[in-house]
Amino acid sequence: MTLEPGLSERECAARTGTAVLYISYTGLLDPLGQSQVLQYLVGLARVHRITLLTFEKPAALARTDDVEAVALHCRKAGIDWHRLVYHNRPGIPATVYDIARGIVRALGLVRGGQVEMIHCRSYIAGLIGLAVMRWTGARLIFDMRGFWPDERVDGGIWKRDSLRYRFFKRVERWLLTSADHVVSLTRSGAAELAQFPYLIDDLPPISVIPTCVNLELFRPMPSPLPHRAGFTLGYVGSCGSWYRFDRVARAVAELFRQRPDARFLVINQGDQNEIYSQLAGAGVDAARVEVRGVAFDQVGEQIARMDAGIFFIKPVFSKRASCPTRMGEFLACGKPCLTNAGVGDVAEDLHESGAGIALVGLDAEALATGVRRLVELAAQPEIAARCRQAAEQRFALAGGVDSYDRIYRMLGNAPSDWAAR
Repeated sequence: MTLEPGLSERECAARTGTAVLYISYTGLLDPLGQSQVLQYLVGLARVHRITLLTFEKPAALARTDDVEAVALHCRKAGIDWHRLVYHNRPGIPATVYDIARGIVRALGLVRGGQVEMIHCRSYIAGLIGLAVMRWTGARLIFDMRGFWPDERVDGGIWKRDSLRYRFFKRVERWLLTSADHVVSLTRSGAAELAQFPYLIDDLPPISVIPTCVNLELFRPMPSPLPHRAGFTLGYVGSCGSWYRFDRVARAVAELFRQRPDARFLVINQGDQNEIYSQLAGAGVDAARVEVRGVAFDQVGEQIARMDAGIFFIKPVFSKRASCPTRMGEFLACGKPCLTNAGVGDVAEDLHESGAGIALVGLDAEALATGVRRLVELAAQPEIAARCRQAAEQRFALAGGVDSYDRIYRMLGNAPSDWAAR
């Protein structure tokens, strides 16, 4: 694992910003934690005093070299990283145990470090932060990342009439009515919040900050492997729950029918058997498919091997507040993508930028048309520059860090100076 250095000790000592406890139930050793937690905090730590509390999976903690690399990076960036072990068995008791331990640890960190505010990433972290806020008086930022209880239902994980769903919808209400500031990933998600009956007359301050991309890690670059003739379609990330990989498989089969020279490259860490199974079910020739897992800092190199990207997500209520990380990564690397409408601001962003195609339906005819249009779009001489420009305007990490900095400064009553550093 290769990580760039951050702040020097002298720079750490010169910070004048807000003291923030950032709580994430997603581990910093997870790929998502590195792309959507660590990348932001390294930038914010140039001004603000960041204490980070995460929950790490036992298997990740067993990779001692990775743990030390991330810990060293945090130290150099001036991030005070504390980690607890994530538990998922036995079910609800394991989560309750994690929440209780998180509250105890967070209380100690707030009281011991003169923390001014708590920044909670999603609902479990939010529940921890809510308890600590009420006991300490620290200000609270609820970074909701989407309508998580509804995502669990839409992904087939929970039942809508289950106790867990009802409880976390109550938690959602507590967080939205108690937070000093709310962060939504999408404009459509923020619009939905404004329609919640209990918020109509008491809407908290809301900022829209999409899932951003490190434009240095994800950028147009030559393929690390010798060029292979033909068209390579790419997929990055997981394929379960609310992802419609079955429709991706059908699109790949259609691509292979239209283009006998086409290939399919999948970057995925844990669903490879399921991926091959669904591709086989759609009649895809496995000899033209490559599935591999790589470290987060190598994903951009693999996207460089692709001509375009693809992903489909269920267009359900919960996904109105979702901003797919993979779209920003594809665009930052100069690759157009094929996806579906009804997810966050995806359709609007792709239509306005001309950097991809968002299908209204996913039937056979729509997939055939979408695949043909994607191949034509990828062949346009200016498409790489257009995609990169879209990423720079909408998903640049620096823009996301600047937006969080403004929230920290506003709640901490200090003038903003992140952009000047």
